[in-house]
Amino acid sequence: MAPTIGVVRFPGTNCEFDTVEAVNALGGEGEILWHGDSTLGNSDAVIIAGGFAHGDYLRPGAIARFSPIMDAVIAAAKDGMPVIGICNGFQVLTEAGLLPGALQKNAGLKFINDWQMLRVESTNSALTSAAEVGQSLNIPINHFEGNYTCSEETLAELRANDQIVLTYTPNPNGSVGDIAGVCNVGRNVVGLMPHPERASHALLGSTDGNVLLQSVLDSVGVSA
Repeated sequence: MAPTIGVVRFPGTNCEFDTVEAVNALGGEGEILWHGDSTLGNSDAVIIAGGFAHGDYLRPGAIARFSPIMDAVIAAAKDGMPVIGICNGFQVLTEAGLLPGALQKNAGLKFINDWQMLRVESTNSALTSAAEVGQSLNIPINHFEGNYTCSEETLAELRANDQIVLTYTPNPNGSVGDIAGVCNVGRNVVGLMPHPERASHALLGSTDGNVLLQSVLDSVGVSA
């Protein structure tokens, strides 16, 4: 039986069905999880999809962090379940304290919607285990507040602990250290601003996102 990948949906989420389709195409079983639920059902891993949770009216991810399902996500993450946050999902994970740092407005104060080259910096995470260090990935970005920021001390810790999993080449939004994705110390919680589900089929322009989504499936027992 294919492991179930729960994809969290908040009011304003707009990438949940794309994510489910991409997961299913790789052999997983994507299942939508409503933000008002208090459990993760039968999920073996969780992806918080991109979009604009609760309209981002306060601060991206700040309201979503208090949705009932986040208590279950936080508990599962602390127990070692793979939890991935894509774009707005990355913002939610930082607001929830599951990942260090924060996301602020892009340098230049412009919304960015474009293809972006990434470099894999570490394969020691639930999102990058199927990739290779130094591998280049062409994956779209679509955000206004994707500029990753953290203190110099935190940045030094991220580098020392091999927690920077993806970087931009070149940097499109001003993120410190060119950071596009980071993981927690336990390696099971990962956030990234680029959208791998939008690079999962040749008709979309790239299949480079599949190596990241495949890593998630590998972490719960589905190999290509």
